[in-house]
Amino acid sequence: MSSYQISLIQLACISAISVAGVFVMTSLAGMFSLGQAAYMSICAYVTFCTAKFLDIPVLVSAILGIACSAAVAYIISLPTLKLRNDYFALLSVGFSNMVASIVILLEKWTNAAIGFSRIPKVEGLVWIMLGVTALIIFMVRNLKYSRFGRMCIALKNDPIAARSFGIDVYRLKVKIYVLSSVITAVAGIMYGLRTRVIMPDAFGWSASAEMQIFLFFGGTNSLSGSVISAVVLKLLPEFLRGITVFGQSLQNARTILYCILIIIVLNFRTQGILGEHEISFKGIKRLFGSRKGASGKGNK
Repeated sequence: MSSYQISLIQLACISAISVAGVFVMTSLAGMFSLGQAAYMSICAYVTFCTAKFLDIPVLVSAILGIACSAAVAYIISLPTLKLRNDYFALLSVGFSNMVASIVILLEKWTNAAIGFSRIPKVEGLVWIMLGVTALIIFMVRNLKYSRFGRMCIALKNDPIAARSFGIDVYRLKVKIYVLSSVITAVAGIMYGLRTRVIMPDAFGWSASAEMQIFLFFGGTNSLSGSVISAVVLKLLPEFLRGITVFGQSLQNARTILYCILIIIVLNFRTQGILGEHEISFKGIKRLFGSRKGASGKGNK
């Protein structure tokens, strides 16, 4: 594979991991946040700054970064998850801006807007990313069909009914928020290892909004649809490279394209492309089996 193809695969993996994290919170528990990219920022800066200044292996610093993201998510969740969902969504935007401001204030260690570039190169990174991505998607898929996942779906459908069945709604929200933030934080490490430079602008609320767009486009209740949407839409600007309309490159108009796609989906397919359907190996095998059977009958 060429370096360009490897870069595209890495970009797709980062997008899939981040959307898997948002899926846990939004699709399973019904909580909407525009600040999840902030945990990518926290984890990335803690990981690579501690690796540099404390002179420790990246693997150890990555564990510290994930732990720090989990701790921040837990502290933030305690007061904010007592609010209504719409107020929680607004506060998540403020939290994202707060993290970006803190990164700039810690200029001595983070290099602020210039960007932190002292990130070591990791050999075989693409295979590591593919393995981590597959593991996270597998775990989220199992979580969806577990008892914990069914509790989350009950919370999403009707919090009052869930509480009447003995579910501690507040504690469940805290757990799901922390778990979602940890998964998103892993995407921050992968982002830093791929680009080898991190800047606060890369983790703004627009990055969080992009995750939600991918989620709603693929299907809010479909992990398969969300992951496929995250990969396709993230790589779409790369495929539009060199295509111009009225003298403007379509690659620079990706936000406009995303908005147009979302408007189309909301009008004609409100549940997303796949809705609640999941792609499974059994379903694929059954599909190809039926096609083979149909072709065999045709030959006769």
